[in-house]
Amino acid sequence: MPRFAANLTMMYTEHAFLDRFAAASADGFAAVEYLFPYDFDRAELARRLADNDLIQVLFNAPPGDWNAGERGLASLPGREDEFRRDFTTLALPYAEALKSPRVHVMAGLVPAGGDRAAMQDVYLKNLAWAAEQAATAGIDVLIEPINTRDIPNFFLNRQDQAHAVIDAVGASNLKVQMDLYHCQIVEGDVAMKLRQYIPTGRVGHIQIAGVPERHEPDLGELNHPYLFALLDELGFDGHVGGEYRPKAGTSEGLGWFKPYRR
Repeated sequence: MPRFAANLTMMYTEHAFLDRFAAASADGFAAVEYLFPYDFDRAELARRLADNDLIQVLFNAPPGDWNAGERGLASLPGREDEFRRDFTTLALPYAEALKSPRVHVMAGLVPAGGDRAAMQDVYLKNLAWAAEQAATAGIDVLIEPINTRDIPNFFLNRQDQAHAVIDAVGASNLKVQMDLYHCQIVEGDVAMKLRQYIPTGRVGHIQIAGVPERHEPDLGELNHPYLFALLDELGFDGHVGGEYRPKAGTSEGLGWFKPYRR
C-alpha cells in the first residue's frame, strides 16, 4: 500500500501553517511535505513533527525571490554563488534538523532569449555539487519536471529530460520527483511512464493531484486507485505526496485517502 504525505502548503490552508501538522495527523497522515520551511524556526518545525507523530519527507531548497516570480536558481548562469550559499546555509541545515531525507532543487525559468545549452551546463554542475554536499548527510537531491501551463518557461518539463540529467550527473543520490499531475499534462501515458522509470530506482518521490483542475486525486481524468496499485506492483517504497488544492475543505475531500490512512 502506498505511503502518503500531506502537502501542507496546498492542503489544510483553513488552518495557520503551524496548526496544519496536527490537522494532517488527525486525518491519518503519517508524513508531510511542503514547499518551504524557511519562515519558521527549525526547532519549532521539528517539535510540530514530533508532537504529531509525523515525519518530514520533502521540502524545496530556496528558489530565489519567489514573491518576485523566480522559480529556482539551479540552471541560471551567474547565480551559482547564491544557489550554493542557500543550499549549504539553509536547505541542508533544515533537512538535518527536520530529518528530511530529500530536498527538491527547482531548476528555474528560461528567460526570453536564454541560452538553454549554457543553462544546461550550469544545471549539471550545480546538481553535481549539491548532490555531493547532500551525500555527506545521507540526503537525496530531487529534480522535478513541471508543466509550462502552471509555470511558464520552466526549464525542466519531461521525464526523459530529467532522467537524462540524472544520467549525465551520475550521482546516486540525485533522483527524480515524479509529479503525475505534471506528467499527465505534458506527456500523458502515465502508467507506462511509471513502468519505465520506477524500476530504475531513480524516482525518489511521487506527487499527485486531479487533472486538470489540481483538486483531489479522485477528481479529474486520472484513475489514481489504478496507479496506486501499479506502484505496489512495481515495488515503489517511497512516499506519495498529495500536492493538490482541496476543492471544498481538506478534511471533507479525503474520501480518496480513507482506504490508505494509518
